[in-house]
Amino acid sequence: MNAVRQPMTVGDVMTCRVVAVTRRASFKEIVRALEQWHVSAVPVVEEGTRVVGVVSEADLLRKEERRGDGPPPVGASAGSRAASALTAEELMTSPAVTVRGDASLARAARAMARHQVKRLPVVDDRGMLKGVVSRGDLLKVFLRSDEDIARDVRENVVGRLFPGAWRSVEVDVEEGVVTLSGLLGDRSLVPVADRLVRSVEGVVDVRFELTPNRV
Repeated sequence: MNAVRQPMTVGDVMTCRVVAVTRRASFKEIVRALEQWHVSAVPVVEEGTRVVGVVSEADLLRKEERRGDGPPPVGASAGSRAASALTAEELMTSPAVTVRGDASLARAARAMARHQVKRLPVVDDRGMLKGVVSRGDLLKVFLRSDEDIARDVRENVVGRLFPGAWRSVEVDVEEGVVTLSGLLGDRSLVPVADRLVRSVEGVVDVRFELTPNRV
C-alpha cells in the first residue's frame, strides 16, 4: 500500500511573487501598487523583507470616506487620524496577521475568517516575507480531480480504517462529493470514516449508503 499522502500546506498554494512596500511608501505609491498587481492589500516590510504591517484597500479608503471633514482634532479616533495619513507606516495595520508556510490550509482559512482579511503574508520563523496566500489560493485544493480524491479515500481511509472490508466498501466521487457504499460490519466506524473522508483535500461532502454485513 502506498504511503499516506501528506496534507497540502500554505507553502504549496501560496503566491511567491509578491509586491511589498516600505514604511516610507506614499499613499499614491501604495494605490499604484494595488492597481498594478491587482491585489487588495500589500505587506509593509523593513530590514529587507521583515513584515511589520499590512496596508489594505480599506485602510486607504478611510481618506476618501472623510474627505472634506478637515484635520482631525486632538484626541481623535484612530479612524480619523488614518484619514490624514500619508505613508504606509501611518496607514498600516500592525502587527500584521501572518501565517507560516508549513501551516495547514485550514489554519490559514480560520485566520482569514477571524481577522476578516482576504490575504495573509506568508513568513518564515524570522518574520521574513516568503509569499502571500489568498482566499483564492486556499480554494485551489478543490481543483483536485474526482479520480485523485477517490484514490486518496480508497488508500488512506477505506484501506486503513476498514482493511477487512477493502473489497466490499466502494468509493465513488462526483464533483467532490464522496459516496461510500456496500457492506460494512462495524457501523460504529461510520462517524470516524466521515471525519477522515472530510479531511481529504478536495472533498466537498460525504454520503453513506452502507448496509450491515450480517455474515
